[in-house]
Amino acid sequence: MAEEGGGGDGKGKGGLAYRPVSGASRACCCGLLAFVFLAGLTALILYLVYRPSKPRFTVIGAAVYELNATSQVPTAISTSMQFTVAIRNPNERSSLILDRLTAYAVYRDQPITPPAPLPPLYQDEDSTVAVSPVLGGPFVPVSPEVAGGLVTDQAYGALGLRLVVMGRIKYKAGPFRSAWTRIFVRCDLLVGLKKGTYGQVPILGATQCSVSS
Repeated sequence: MAEEGGGGDGKGKGGLAYRPVSGASRACCCGLLAFVFLAGLTALILYLVYRPSKPRFTVIGAAVYELNATSQVPTAISTSMQFTVAIRNPNERSSLILDRLTAYAVYRDQPITPPAPLPPLYQDEDSTVAVSPVLGGPFVPVSPEVAGGLVTDQAYGALGLRLVVMGRIKYKAGPFRSAWTRIFVRCDLLVGLKKGTYGQVPILGATQCSVSS
């Protein structure tokens, strides 16, 4: 007696039909994989060629025109100071745009000036620009320890300050433009300053500026 369900009916176990993959479908899959691979490789090469580096900030000058602290509670500090900052774009293939910039001064981890707006900046490839923001205004509340520390540091003749710059940055490399990203700069410096001596002040040692985005 002949067995039913012979191998010539194109069905495997369970009654499922088997259809071999055609050459056209195989070629289409291979072409798609090749396209994805080449697109990824091209994107990687472009990223390595045009990959931008963060700008470099250096404080090259400082001046203090006023710096006073109240001794009565609530203690506060009033100041007027100016910093000259060199901003370096180290990228040889990417220009950059800095926008919505604000700057303020910090003493002993407490702000002593209100944020001051800065104009937007456009920098060509491999270029350096300098800005000189003037910071200061009315009295800014600080802790009694900070007010007392200012008197001590002025008597000693050296004042540790921090310049903070915040804003956003965008890079342009050839036909490519990045999205806006935040930028946060901190520059720590030590200046020579005694009470009653105002104007241009010497920067003692090298300034350290960190840039994060």
